Amino acid sequence: MAKTKNFKTIFPAVSVPLKDDYSIDEKEFRAYLRWIKTFYGKGIEGLVCNGHTGEVTGLTRTERKRVVEICSEECGDVMTIVSGINCENTVESIEMAREAKEAGADGILLMPPHMWLRFGMSEDAPFEYVKDVAEGADIDIIIHLYPAISKAFYPVQTLIKMCKEIDHVKCIKMGTRVTSIYEHDVRLLRQECPDISLITCHDETLCVSWFPGMDGALIGFAGCVPEIICPAWDVFKNPDKHTLKEAQNWSDRIYHISQAIYGGGQPSGEAHARLKEALVQRGVFTSGLMRKPVLPLNKEEKDWIAQGLERSELEKIDMNQFLD
Repeated sequence: MAKTKNFKTIFPAVSVPLKDDYSIDEKEFRAYLRWIKTFYGKGIEGLVCNGHTGEVTGLTRTERKRVVEICSEECGDVMTIVSGINCENTVESIEMAREAKEAGADGILLMPPHMWLRFGMSEDAPFEYVKDVAEGADIDIIIHLYPAISKAFYPVQTLIKMCKEIDHVKCIKMGTRVTSIYEHDVRLLRQECPDISLITCHDETLCVSWFPGMDGALIGFAGCVPEIICPAWDVFKNPDKHTLKEAQNWSDRIYHISQAIYGGGQPSGEAHARLKEALVQRGVFTSGLMRKPVLPLNKEEKDWIAQGLERSELEKIDMNQFLD
């Protein structure tokens, strides 16, 4: 039976374990993916590699393709595999999207060129960029929406145009992070583009961001603590079967580890390092090393993560069962 691509689900943005020489620890990465795969059918039906959590800006182009290959080999038989594309020009973005497709990706998470964060962009540039990549690579796309306070934010009318005129646009990762704009844009997109999947990426306020009626989430958090993310998602996905109190209870449990990793702010390089340290403390990774310039955590930060894991009632994982 052929796999069905699903953009209405929880996508863990997976981390990549590194060896002491900063090379990718492929054996440990495969074991990690096998653990993630055990949550297939429980709320997680896809994964994203080469996202910010996966240190996309620190990986070489060759490494990014290899990461996709490993994810496809371990999980691609049933899970929707999406690769992040982070690039400063259209031609190379198309090339990298084609490489991801060749390596087994079912879709791409298309990030804005980061020069837009510094200098902004012309009104038509985002639409043309997404259109050119979609046509050039012939691959489905999750639009990576950056925060409303950034210069790389796409206005809702631009998003609507993308959804209506670019067939390969299947989903928007709503990273708005301004609640009033977020809810307004979600409601308008629902009205104008009812077939498009809208998923949150607000790791730091996950349950709150689900309230407008989302189709899932694309979060690094789900690759770290899936045991509490999946049942929480079931409450919001099927509200008729649950109570507000259940939603509040799951939010309360998620809160402590969310604070330990994100500290109340949106994800950053240091937050991704804290997430990787949480995976170390859970026994999933043996090293929390990140590609420089992100530096190792200090003892206070590690203790903060340990406290968050304890308060969120998260136990160590026996990874022996997932090793070759």
